[in-house]
Amino acid sequence: MGLDDKIGNAAERAGGKAKEAAGNATDDESLQAEGKTDQSKADLKDAGEKVKDAFKKD
Repeated sequence: MGLDDKIGNAAERAGGKAKEAAGNATDDESLQAEGKTDQSKADLKDAGEKVKDAFKKD
């Protein structure tokens, strides 16, 4: 996984956590869900990059 991918995924995850926290603070379920979705996307991207890296080593 490239450094730029790691940074981008970490930024997306952090943004998702911020959205979720803002949603919790304001009782905005839509914003909470959006934050959780952003975090999940970042996690899936990380997993995909790890799979690609595993195949590149062989």
